[in-house]
Order: sequence, then C-alpha cells, then structure tokens
Amino acid sequence: MQKRKLGKSNLEVSALGLGCMGMSFGLGPAGDKHEMISVIRSAVEQGVTFFDTAEFYGPFTNEELVGEALAPFRDQVVIATKFGFDCDPGKQTSLSNFNSRPEHIRRVVDASLKRLRVHAIDLLYQHRVDPDVPIEDVAGTVKELIRQGKVKHFGLSEAGVNTIRRAHAVLPVTALQSEYSLWWREPEADVLPALEELGIGFVPFSPLGKGFLTGTISADTKFDANDFRNKVPRFDAENRKANQALVDVIARFAVERKVTPAQIALAWVLAQKPWIVPIPGTTKIHRLRENLGSVALELTPADLRSLERAASEIKVQGARYPEHLQKLVGR
Repeated sequence: MQKRKLGKSNLEVSALGLGCMGMSFGLGPAGDKHEMISVIRSAVEQGVTFFDTAEFYGPFTNEELVGEALAPFRDQVVIATKFGFDCDPGKQTSLSNFNSRPEHIRRVVDASLKRLRVHAIDLLYQHRVDPDVPIEDVAGTVKELIRQGKVKHFGLSEAGVNTIRRAHAVLPVTALQSEYSLWWREPEADVLPALEELGIGFVPFSPLGKGFLTGTISADTKFDANDFRNKVPRFDAENRKANQALVDVIARFAVERKVTPAQIALAWVLAQKPWIVPIPGTTKIHRLRENLGSVALELTPADLRSLERAASEIKVQGARYPEHLQKLVGR
C-alpha cells in the first residue's frame, strides 16, 4: 500500500483510508457487528492505516466498533474522530445541535478515548463549524489537549477558507475533511488552493458520490427508510436519471482500462494532489478490495485530460445537501 503525508504534517497514512460511518449510521440499518469488525480488520491486512469515525455516528456506536476492531493493531493505524455536536443521552442527535464549547470538547475527548480504547486521538476534527464559538477558542482548546497528550493532530470538517486560516494561525491544521469527487468539485475553487498554500492535507469523504459513481445505483434504486440519501436532492429519481450521464462517462473509461467505475473515480481523486487521502466507506470486503485496487491504477495526464473533457460537458443536477444542511457547511 502506498503512503501519503497529510500536508506538511508528519502524519503519514495509507493513500486510501476507510470511512466507517456507514457501518453504524446514515445509510440504513447498522451492519452486523462481527461482520463490520471483519471488514475493518481486512482493511488493516490489506495495508489500510487510516480509519475515520465520529461520536455522532450512532451516536457513539461507531467509535465503539472501531475501537474494538482496531484494538489489536493500535500501533499500526491512525484513527480520526470528531467533536462538535450535542450527542448527550436524552438530547436529539441533530446536525444543527452544535456544541464546540471548550468544556464540551474536553468531555467529548475523554469519552472518545475510552470508546476508541486509545491513550491519544491521532487526528481530532471539529465536525462542523459552531457559529456560537470562535474558532480561535476551539483551536486553543485542542492545542491544550495536544499539550496534555490526549490528541496528536487537529483537523476541520466542511469549514470555509476564512475559518481554516483563523484556526491555522492558532494551531496548525493537519487536515480538512470535506466532500470531493467527480460529481462534487466545489473545493477546487477556493479550498484546495488555500490548503496547498498552508500545507494542510485534504481528506475527501464520499469520493464515490455516496455510491452513485460506482454505477450500482439507478433512478429505480430504492433506499432504506433510514438512508440519508432519501433527503439529498441529488438523489431524487429525476436527478439520478439526469446524472447517469456522468456515470456513463466514468464507465466508458473503466471498460477501456479493464477496471471498475469505482476504481476510475477514486484514481481520479488520488491523481489531483499528492496530499489528498480519500476515505471511501463500505460494509463489504469485496468492495473494500475493489476500492483499494484504485491505488495501483495510474491515470496518465492524457487520461485525466480526456476524463476532464468528457465530465465537463455534463452539468450535475441537484444539490448535495437539503437547503437547511447546506447552510451549515463552508462557514
């Protein structure tokens, strides 16, 4: 497995990580615990060293799963988790229930350390920017946690460029996590140039477009009632039908290269910058193996130009979030 460093930090991880959210949360019923542990441990056996979770996923159950699965491999892996929401028992878990107050961050870290079965969190992200807490206070709190040995690296998720700069001035930001793929390229405008300037790594989630770019989802696909994609405008049946054109472009390239559409889509993300580390999620070992095959797939400059040309002719339909959630990102 190839390795990459996240920006100018000394945090080196496998070129492809594993997003663990869908094993417990967001995409329908939680997977069988023993099967999910098998997937995570299979990832380790195949060279993956970077695993992503959050207290919000469940809440709590995904951190517990990751902690149990990776306990035998603790010295071989990097675990990233997140704070930023009220997930306390008795409170409704919601993406709008922000809480990045310093005392809350400290409590969350102590609880996450126990669930993850670790002495220090390798990479701690603020899950979403809290409009009520200055980012300087957030970064300052994480800086203190690093001094205490409870955290090693600081990250942000879905933050805007101004927030990134302000946080970075207080405590170097190791990585930004945001959505990025052939069908969501907004970070290219402002975010990626700022990250390159500041020496911050980029960790794209949903690099396969929440599964759409794999070619296994059509306009007729029915999602589980608890699947988040039911609420995403981009996944409306009509939009899926229109967006199939992009999948068809990727599929043509896959046929030519004798690989899968997922491998083309991931290889494209990997080819953008050497400090980008995508974290596709899966609950199946054969899909994990397929995804990891993308690391060895080298797209030539000519390949990238051809793919770029074909993709640029297609206007992707539908927002990536419902309006009330879209307001919460990029701040």
